[in-house]
Amino acid sequence: MIQEGQITLFAFPQTDQVAGNLRPALVLRSLPGPYKDWLICMISSQLHHEVLELDETIRDTDSDFTQTGLKTTSLIRVTRLAVVSADILHGAIGNLSEERLKRIHSRLANWILGTQVSSKSDEKEITQEDE
Repeated sequence: MIQEGQITLFAFPQTDQVAGNLRPALVLRSLPGPYKDWLICMISSQLHHEVLELDETIRDTDSDFTQTGLKTTSLIRVTRLAVVSADILHGAIGNLSEERLKRIHSRLANWILGTQVSSKSDEKEITQEDE
């Protein structure tokens, strides 16, 4: 049974729709309605892709790392999203702590609302006042 905060395996397609390899993904939220669809985001060990103040790095030295089931320090890529049927998720390998999940939900909501975004290539914080 899939739940929010679980880390599962999923074959994330690439942005050009080429089939991707089986990779870890974070289950963010169940979609409303009669279907068993879930909003998920990609998890990667490629830390150089980090978008500051949006993505979440979980280090193998963090106290909650073991419960994730991840093999190495990883980046939860909050803007790499997909809506998928529970039927194509390949089971849970672990769980994210409630504190991290809440932080990710908050960052994602702020990003969608346009109230906060930063990246390594553009350290300037973007706020609604800038628009």
